[in-house]
Amino acid sequence: MPGATVNRNPNRRVVRAKMLSATVAALVAWQTPHLCRADDSTEGAERPIVAIENVSVVDVVQGRIAGPRTVLIVDGRIAAIGKPDAVALPPAAIRVDGRNRYLIPGLVDMHVHLFNNATRRPPNDLAFPLFVANGVTAVREMAAEPAQMPIITRWRAGVEQGDLIAPRVLAAGMPVPAESPDAVRRLVREAHAAGADFIKVFSQVRESHWRALLDEAPAQGMPVCGHVPAEVSLLTAAKAGQRTNEHLTQSYEACSAREKEFLAARQGLDGREAVKLRDAQEREVLESFDQRLCDRTARALAKTGQVQVPTLVLPHFEARDERVRFRDDPRWRHLRPDEQTRWEHYLEQEPALDKKLAAQRWDVSRRIVKALHAAGAPILAGTDAPMPLVYPGFSLHKELELLVESGLSPAEALRAATLGPAEFLGLSESTGSIAVGKRADLVLLDANPLRQISNTQRIRAVVLNGRLWRRTDLDALLDGAARDDSNGGTRID
Repeated sequence: MPGATVNRNPNRRVVRAKMLSATVAALVAWQTPHLCRADDSTEGAERPIVAIENVSVVDVVQGRIAGPRTVLIVDGRIAAIGKPDAVALPPAAIRVDGRNRYLIPGLVDMHVHLFNNATRRPPNDLAFPLFVANGVTAVREMAAEPAQMPIITRWRAGVEQGDLIAPRVLAAGMPVPAESPDAVRRLVREAHAAGADFIKVFSQVRESHWRALLDEAPAQGMPVCGHVPAEVSLLTAAKAGQRTNEHLTQSYEACSAREKEFLAARQGLDGREAVKLRDAQEREVLESFDQRLCDRTARALAKTGQVQVPTLVLPHFEARDERVRFRDDPRWRHLRPDEQTRWEHYLEQEPALDKKLAAQRWDVSRRIVKALHAAGAPILAGTDAPMPLVYPGFSLHKELELLVESGLSPAEALRAATLGPAEFLGLSESTGSIAVGKRADLVLLDANPLRQISNTQRIRAVVLNGRLWRRTDLDALLDGAARDDSNGGTRID
């Protein structure tokens, strides 16, 4: 998409591999003396040759199934896809039975936070094994800082080299808190120099500062993404060039006949005061929801091309009041003790939940997404993990279910977590779908996700950067996640 392409991401290499070159690479690999056995498939930097045989391949481009097929993986890339009797397998290939199973591209969570910038705790690398065990092979980091970019660079290299079990960080955004428009422009240039892929906007950003962002960031080759500021209307932001809207910010007001009234009251306030007023207005905003107006707004928004990342898991969890028995959740045991403490502190300090308001927020959120989808507005899947109650990896599967509940087909929801992110980030030549020459980041499922989107949770194996993780390996990742106290991510020793 125009304005969304990431320019310096080390993962963005144009793939020109053809079947012939892939086959030559496979033939060379056959003759090497150190081929990995199946039991060695996740050890060290050497990548094995993997063959997934007789599998149904999910075509996320067309939204259909092709198969049975054999998919050959060599040196971290898809080397061949063909009918089982048409693909020659190297003698030492690790052979995976794909009969009655379905192969999808690795999933992408388009809204995560890998750093604890508020509390200055170590990075959230605790999430890495949880992402991988759930088939999430890539993420979009939403709020890094200049000093954290070298950490992301190290993570990216570790994944590529095979000594870090983690999703790829496809893009990293950076907020630019500043006291004036001129300072905003300076910080944008510094963010660019530090290696940020896009500029992140928060709701409390003043309108004058936001406009400075929209002026300077594109000049530096970076899109502006994030929340729509509390002073700004959704359509104004989209028409001005903000490339994404996260969490449906300002969508609620845009679907109210009183939008101008609500926004006028916030004008001229300090950014944080504007957000406080927005929160205080929420009940009136939701009660004045107008479906016809929402449909018209969605059609106008679709024409701008702005991408929506609704993170529906957040209002859904609140509506279900999952805080009540959060320690009883079977996923709780997969969190490190320090992360459990963080969640406990956060949830215990939260004010009492207004159940009626939460239910209303969820109902309106779902109706907004339905309107956006019906209008053809681009929608991508993200979660805000690891916000309390938003379990890394697990929650992306829930997000896909909620997108289907909100009008998307299973194929469309799956595309929102695979091909859609790749296209938005300018990476579709190397990832996002299953094709020869693309990266071998794949998920093998026991059931058809196009029939029932919840089948994305029925994971038999994950291929990350060409390395095979069977179900037993993934269970071991989950069981070991709570015991991993490193600050550099889960490594293969």
